[in-house]
Amino acid sequence: MINFFQNKYAMSEKGAKDLLRSIIWTTLMNISFMLPIILSFKFLDEHMRYLLNDSGGAVSGSLYYVVMSAAFFIVMFILAYFQYDSAYTKIYEESARRRISLAETLRKLPLSFFSKKDIADLSSTIMEDATQIEMLFSHAVPQLYAAGLTVFIMGIMMFIYNWMLSLAVFWVVPVAVLVFYLSSKMQKRMHANIYYIKRDISDNIQEIIDSVHEIKSYNREEDYSIALNIKLDDYEKHMIKSELLIGTFINFSHVILTLGLPSVILAGAYLLSTGFVNIFTYLVFIVITARIYNPIMEAMNKLALLLFLGVRINRMKEMDAMPKQSGKSEFSPKNYDIKFKNVDFSYQDGVQTLKNVSFTAKQGDVTALVGPSGGGKSTAAKLCARFWDIDKGVITLGGEDISLVDPETLLNNFSIVFQDVTLFNSSIMENIRIGKKDASDEEVIQAARMAQCDEFVTKLPQGYGTPIGENGERLSGGERQRISIARAILKDAPIILLDEATASLDAENESKIQSALSELIKDKTVLVIAHRMRTVSGADEIVVIKDGTVAEAGTPLELKEKQGLFSSMLKAQYQ
Repeated sequence: MINFFQNKYAMSEKGAKDLLRSIIWTTLMNISFMLPIILSFKFLDEHMRYLLNDSGGAVSGSLYYVVMSAAFFIVMFILAYFQYDSAYTKIYEESARRRISLAETLRKLPLSFFSKKDIADLSSTIMEDATQIEMLFSHAVPQLYAAGLTVFIMGIMMFIYNWMLSLAVFWVVPVAVLVFYLSSKMQKRMHANIYYIKRDISDNIQEIIDSVHEIKSYNREEDYSIALNIKLDDYEKHMIKSELLIGTFINFSHVILTLGLPSVILAGAYLLSTGFVNIFTYLVFIVITARIYNPIMEAMNKLALLLFLGVRINRMKEMDAMPKQSGKSEFSPKNYDIKFKNVDFSYQDGVQTLKNVSFTAKQGDVTALVGPSGGGKSTAAKLCARFWDIDKGVITLGGEDISLVDPETLLNNFSIVFQDVTLFNSSIMENIRIGKKDASDEEVIQAARMAQCDEFVTKLPQGYGTPIGENGERLSGGERQRISIARAILKDAPIILLDEATASLDAENESKIQSALSELIKDKTVLVIAHRMRTVSGADEIVVIKDGTVAEAGTPLELKEKQGLFSSMLKAQYQ
């Protein structure tokens, strides 16, 4: 049973055990609701026997019923306490474990996963899906199983007591369940359609927010509004259709169940008239029948919710099943030479990005990757930090295969400056401190000065404590770039990757930062990706990558004399 819950609901072992306990406690609590009814029937039975036999029947005193009522209340209170703890507190703890597990899964996934998923998709899975699962597991799943168990146990007891009247009570149950089962595939399909339509709308809204400047600048607000309204109308139609059809099947099942009470009344009247049952048994079954269908109806309602839950659980399973990157957590290379040997890589099957790429970036040297746009320069640089795993060949750092090293351990050795800078909605000080979390304010300011940040920071109202907005919206592109460079300077790692690091800077500031970087890169492995030839003119080695292959490699002087692709790019840019 534990394994079943783990596999079906993507739960931890402890969560599956807690769910089983919750089902047991909920079942016991459901059965305990019959205790007051049993006590009432005992009271009626004694007094009916007393009246029929005049003074021949023994009747329990008032104290007995008071004591029994108090005892039943205590039992029900204790069961309710444990049921609440197991159905809510423990489920919320499992929800916390699920969120942490999901975060750990995301942390260990290759970055190729994030390049294929948009922010709205991931955030919906992390926040909305996890919240929905938490709510349904605390309010529906244990109650569903408990309702089934309660009805099963009560059914056995009733068949033992009187099988003929029990048959009249329960014949409607398999018919109602069959109707619901026949509609379950349709319900799953409709839930999945609604889920993905809603996800598409979230993606579309996220895209509009991200692209609002472009939409406004090209006067496309109306077009995007019309497209979004069409999707919203489609979502509304699917929701109405789903609610209508699913509600129809559930209500039809409920109608079938309501036929049970007339069946008991008619069958009981016949059995009473023929002497097979007495009036007391007849009344008992009528009262029980009026209550026995409630948990069955509730179970069907919750089962419908469980079908709604399925598509979200499958999303969690998909993410858990993603191939995770792993490796040793202890890594001390003998040097920081990066070597590519016959490396092949593709982002998607059938479209090869790098083919048989081989080169070496030596420690203490600046190695520049140049070439036409889309040739694979940035891809090669990111592969050496294991942002993705290669298809063929080997990449080594200090002679050790990086595919055997945990990505987080490997990245301790890298300072990276991307062309597209990501900043956080915090102060400049905290954004730079990301490079070294325990850095002092003085260390942060020193790194900022080396990256030429002082020039604009001193003009801000709160200096280094100034909030910069979401993704640094209050800063210019060049200012954002300099903060990113300050992070890399602060981290002071033995390997530096610069992907168009000075692309957003003017010539004057570029020269200043080049001077700062020249101090930073001493005795380090530096890999530079650039389109400006003046940026790589001082490199020790240049690797020209075109169409995913190494077209030529050598020192700047050697490649100029060779009159190859690098020489032609140099001439074209100067012209």
